[in-house]
Amino acid sequence: MTGSHPPVCDFLYGEWLRDDFEAGVVPAPAPCPDLAPLITMARAGNAPLFGPPPVEVFDPVPEDDLRAAIVAGVPELLDDLDGDTRNVLLTLARILSTLATGEIRAKDAAADWVLERLPAIHRPVLAEARALYVAGEYGSWTERRPEVRALARYLTASVREVYPS
Repeated sequence: MTGSHPPVCDFLYGEWLRDDFEAGVVPAPAPCPDLAPLITMARAGNAPLFGPPPVEVFDPVPEDDLRAAIVAGVPELLDDLDGDTRNVLLTLARILSTLATGEIRAKDAAADWVLERLPAIHRPVLAEARALYVAGEYGSWTERRPEVRALARYLTASVREVYPS
């Protein structure tokens, strides 16, 4: 993973890109700050759709590179707090969990890990985000904006404590 940061990704598919692909839009190569965690998760799952297993294709991502990459994405992530509240909160929980344990968990499992360590005042918001994720729903956060922002600030500060940049 040594080289330019963020690395350039020639091609990336994610479910969030399905509509573009179905419309014939194929993204051009672009910077991909998420490449380190994506490679780490692909290696951990080691389940190819086609071809050789990921552990045969990708070298392991050095831990320092993984940690730097997931922390670097926090500011951009926070920009989406109002538009994608559930996923932003769960991703912050996943970042904190990963930094503290070295293990990339599923969003609901990361939320479980954080919930056990979270001050009681913030638990209801993260628990709701987790429940919505498990149910495949997004919910409305309009009435809870102050609580959402307080939790996001707390998680962001916790990330900075674990990984001061």
